[in-house]
Amino acid sequence: MKDLLIKTAERTGLVDAEKLADFLQKNTEPNSRLDEVLLRCPFFTEDVVLKLFAEALNQQYFEDIPTEEVPAEFIESVPATYAQHYYLIGIKPDGDPELTVVLSKPLDVNALDNISKMTKMPVKGAVATRTAITSAIDIAYEQRSTVIEEVAEELDSQNIDQLADEVAASDDLLDVVNRPPVIRLVNDILFRALQLRASDIHVHPYEAKIQIRYRIDGILYDTLSLNRNVLSLVISRIKVMAGMDIAERRMPQDGRCSVRLGQREVDLRVSTVPTSYGERAVLRILDKSTALYGLDELGLWKEDLERFDSLLTRTHGVIFVTGPTGSGKSTTLYACLQRINSAEKNIMTIEDPIEYQLEGISQMQVAAKKGMNFANTLRHVLRQDPDVIMVGEVRDVETAKMAIQSSLTGHLVFSTLHTNDSAGAITRLLDFGVEPYLVSSSLVAVLAQRLVRKVCPDCKQEYHPNDQELRQIGLLDISGRDEHKFYNGAGCDRCFQTGYRGRTGVYELMLISEEIQELIYKTETAGAIKRAALDTGLQTLRMDGARKVLAGITTIAEVIRVTQADIM
Repeated sequence: MKDLLIKTAERTGLVDAEKLADFLQKNTEPNSRLDEVLLRCPFFTEDVVLKLFAEALNQQYFEDIPTEEVPAEFIESVPATYAQHYYLIGIKPDGDPELTVVLSKPLDVNALDNISKMTKMPVKGAVATRTAITSAIDIAYEQRSTVIEEVAEELDSQNIDQLADEVAASDDLLDVVNRPPVIRLVNDILFRALQLRASDIHVHPYEAKIQIRYRIDGILYDTLSLNRNVLSLVISRIKVMAGMDIAERRMPQDGRCSVRLGQREVDLRVSTVPTSYGERAVLRILDKSTALYGLDELGLWKEDLERFDSLLTRTHGVIFVTGPTGSGKSTTLYACLQRINSAEKNIMTIEDPIEYQLEGISQMQVAAKKGMNFANTLRHVLRQDPDVIMVGEVRDVETAKMAIQSSLTGHLVFSTLHTNDSAGAITRLLDFGVEPYLVSSSLVAVLAQRLVRKVCPDCKQEYHPNDQELRQIGLLDISGRDEHKFYNGAGCDRCFQTGYRGRTGVYELMLISEEIQELIYKTETAGAIKRAALDTGLQTLRMDGARKVLAGITTIAEVIRVTQADIM
């Protein structure tokens, strides 16, 4: 085999043949396998070594593995953990009588024999890098059909006592072979939620059934009904995963844990509460593999983006992001911090909870039971010489005053408020009891936002709205109305038959001009402040939604659902 590899190197020029011969002579022992020896060689990269073996053995080398050609027989016969451990995946193009087993170690004949026995199919070898194989494994095993209904039927005989022994620190949802039925059931519920891009899972007990509901793009959907008898098993399993007390069923509990889906790490925040029909659980899903959004990816209109981006270079002042729970405020704040993050700035955050880890930024978790609320923590943070501070939420007058005073002493402060629009943030601060002169002198801008669902690109179709719809969204009297196209989604498998896939933001950016400062100082109403802002070019949430309807991003119905009519 040595000679064959050296001749192949001479023929193809993939590696330096002399260097290869010298390395093999010095590093091979009688019982060593050449592929393992060469893959440890510091002179040659993994892909070059594998291409050399592919040429020598007359095998195919895959840069990318076609996951659509992974047969169901392979996924059903070969456990995901086995494929991950040995870095292999099987593909079978149409019309090919043999299963092609793509390996990261070309001479691993034992693995080929084992796959042939597991699948009961003739096999041949091919090669690819470990990265390519790992990626293919994740995709192929994610696409397997879930078996929730079958597993649920097995649960009647399941013993709760076995649960505590079965939980690992970070469970892999793809590993379902030989697991007890309740573990397979909960894993499959989580797995299906990740497939459908759900942000929350609700386990809702009723008198005669358990309803599993997923929140997808902000909307709750009933996806599965289970037998009432398995409630205690499912809740107990969830509690064990989250490190909660399975014996305590009369008090609300909170917990958190991590699970894996192949190479993806997913955080779960778990809450249980007692109800009249048993314990109810909600699991919030935080996918660590999902990249944080950049400021230009949030959906801000070009003019608003430029104006908002210019504010981030300021050295002091307060910028509030407002909206109800689940409107994407934290995502916007993270995007702001990433935008200004640099070695020259000391950026600190106070959060409850810390949802994503930001590199180069010091993040602090609020701990109310230990006396570390937002206000107290902010007081300590100010002694850490920060340039930029992010306060997760202003909930009371003490935090509001601390945040504003921090900005007046030379800090740029970001925070959130629960208000319906941008002008409402100002009146909320005044209602807290913050002095008007402090608000008017420290506030830089307020960004109100909502999340709207985007039209599914796969089933997008043109339609003609009626005058009532156009009137509601303020587009009835626009010029060139007949030239504009409006879209909605027909519903397809990719979008869960909803016509929508993914979300974007609609925004209302109010910059604090001198006129608005004067109105704040005079404690004018939110309506008066908003009218003044409209005169200087403010685009309300509904106006921004209308712009995105005309751009074909979302639908009229969706904008009407999440925004209020502009009544001044």
